Amino acid sequence: MIFSSDNWAGAHPKIAAALSTHASGFEPAYGNGDLDQAVTRKFSEIFEREVAVFFVGTGTAANALSLVSYDKPGGLSFCHRESHAMEDECGAPEYFMGGSRLHGVDGALGRMEPARLERAIGRYVPEFVHTGRPAAVSITQATEIGTLYGLDDIATISAIAKKHSLPLHMDGARFANALVALGTTPAEMTWKRGVDIVSFGGTKNGCWCAEAVILFDLERANDFGFIRKRAAQLFSKSRFIAAQFDAYFEDGLWLETAAHANAMAARLAAAMRASRTLRLAWEPQANEVFAIMPAARMKALQEAGARFYDWPTPHGFDGGIGEGEQLCRFVTSFATTADEVDAFASLAP
Repeated sequence: MIFSSDNWAGAHPKIAAALSTHASGFEPAYGNGDLDQAVTRKFSEIFEREVAVFFVGTGTAANALSLVSYDKPGGLSFCHRESHAMEDECGAPEYFMGGSRLHGVDGALGRMEPARLERAIGRYVPEFVHTGRPAAVSITQATEIGTLYGLDDIATISAIAKKHSLPLHMDGARFANALVALGTTPAEMTWKRGVDIVSFGGTKNGCWCAEAVILFDLERANDFGFIRKRAAQLFSKSRFIAAQFDAYFEDGLWLETAAHANAMAARLAAAMRASRTLRLAWEPQANEVFAIMPAARMKALQEAGARFYDWPTPHGFDGGIGEGEQLCRFVTSFATTADEVDAFASLAP
């Protein structure tokens, strides 16, 4: 009963097989091989326009380098106060930006409120050298607590960013989970709503180690190549990242794995609704489920073999957590089975 993180899951068998297939022989290095180019074309096909694709090894690298690519001296990048970039990157964006910084914006349940974003940007006059100047806006899709920005939400935030001549970055570590939950297309969820650059994650959804930065502004591609190299993210044997993405996209595997993870989260949420000892904190929208339970029940479940984390109360949550209760996070993946969910449900009647 592993619900700790989708990072705990291994690689999908088809992706593991693709790695084995491409393990022998010779292929041009540093992204110049036929497979690398084929995968880049596949990304362009998926996004319905020509895009620049840069493979990196981690989501941290994807997020940090995405923000670096639009940074400026004294820059501020605006993101939710509890976003992954703000809370879980160990300062990597600021480190790679060389002194620029992130500015947290409030909003309930993991999503920036547009009005608060507008006010946050308005605090900084670009010509006033002492405070720094706005450089970018970043949203997380799906968010750290499993909620989603709807397509209109993305467009609204983009309009605010564009009003201030700022690019919009999307942290898509769980891009596929959000995509299938919204029932939309990559194009509709990104550039058609004003997104300029995407951290495209595959690792959480069945890949072994496959992340990419997707640039819609092709004129920035040359500079980004140097940014990636200087950050030690240019893999010589990049065909092994390409091989993962090649299998990931084949016959819609990436959508299948995301849909399964989301379905298992919905099944888990249904079990929690039926429970007398657990209750949902809010309705899940992708593959993360948050529940409130007595601390003693949490300990008993973990001792019985269930793996999940306790979680801090997010900003804007007003559901009430009583004395002796704990908020907990459960994450499902492509490898989660219905039997696992049902076994957990039997422990939490």
